[in-house]
Amino acid sequence: MPSADRNLNLSENPTTQFLEMFAASLVSNEVSESGFIKLSLGKYRGAEEAQNKISVRVLEVKGRPHLSFVYHYQTKDVTKNFSFSEGQTKIQTYLDQSQDECFKSAHLRLQTEEIQLTFNKKNQPTIYVQKTAGTTVVAKAHDREKFRYIDINRPFLKGLGVTDANDQLIPVMSRKWKQINKFIEVFQHAFESLKLPKSHPVHVVDFGAGKGYLTFAIHDFLRETLGYTADVTGVELRSELVKLCSNVIDNLSLEGLAFYQGDVRSYHPTAVDVMIALHACDVATDYALHTGIRLGASIIMCAPCCHKQVRPQIQSPQVLRPMLQHGVHLGQEAEMLTDGLRALLLEACGYETKVFEFVALEHTSKNKMILAVKRDHFSKKEEILKQIESIKAFYGIKEQCLETLLTNDGLLS
Repeated sequence: MPSADRNLNLSENPTTQFLEMFAASLVSNEVSESGFIKLSLGKYRGAEEAQNKISVRVLEVKGRPHLSFVYHYQTKDVTKNFSFSEGQTKIQTYLDQSQDECFKSAHLRLQTEEIQLTFNKKNQPTIYVQKTAGTTVVAKAHDREKFRYIDINRPFLKGLGVTDANDQLIPVMSRKWKQINKFIEVFQHAFESLKLPKSHPVHVVDFGAGKGYLTFAIHDFLRETLGYTADVTGVELRSELVKLCSNVIDNLSLEGLAFYQGDVRSYHPTAVDVMIALHACDVATDYALHTGIRLGASIIMCAPCCHKQVRPQIQSPQVLRPMLQHGVHLGQEAEMLTDGLRALLLEACGYETKVFEFVALEHTSKNKMILAVKRDHFSKKEEILKQIESIKAFYGIKEQCLETLLTNDGLLS
């Protein structure tokens, strides 16, 4: 694709021009003039025979944009994140043909054009520039592709059937892809507030892991993006799903990730930093929350899907009976009441708690998430326990499972 779209300085070295265009694209990305989308390095020459190529995208890490390098090998991918300046230095080194390790092809994709740099057998560079027909310029704040929390090229996505053999999103998995990234976004903000040192191993348990999409995602994010030593366990009752996920782990040679066949009542972890339960039915959510609280989990994330225990106990106050005579309204009241009590119980145990809308799970249309982050200093326990008793008395609630479990363990006294 010979250049006819951009005025190039023919007296300047093509490699220098390419690097300048790359640097300029990162700056202009702020105003979406010709902003950076992706950079690929190919035709590797060096000692690492299994090395294939490098893909580079922009990723937000701790609130700041970084260049995320994915090193593609024959049997694995390795992700490393660099600041813009560090990343540019890396690219310059990789394109230096005098080095023992280099790449003979580079493809820079921008919002409005594509730039190709190639080297012949004598290491002489040639640069090509072509306008991208029909490109829509998208502002940085709305360009979700550049700020995905999980890179679309991650091998586990292919292993779980989210992407195809060419690392392209399978259309029917678009909702799942959105859920994965939203989950990691929520997790990242909570995890950053802990300010854990990189030397701290992170223990994660995902109760009701299903096919493992979120389990694999949090393992990948902690290890590959954030650089922590993560020990992640997915707990799932269905043996066929445990086998499927275990096979993907074996095929990708993933360390620190395992699946256990069982549920919250049969699997008993000894240490948990992050407890996840995103589709635990009825009181299974309470047992999962109890496990996280009892083991002092720093982060608890759960998305309940039904609320059978509290609903038959509700004695509607006289003023509310005309409204709650309808089953759908009574169900919504039971849901709000159950999750409201759970949030208050978490706060009574020293957690900062939020209840908000999440992306609906595949098993249920409900989209509520309870997020709790452990705090060191807390002084409102007695006040919250009185609020809980007042709410229970108002609705005539005699028992709530999480409260019973915590009381039996002495965690509310």
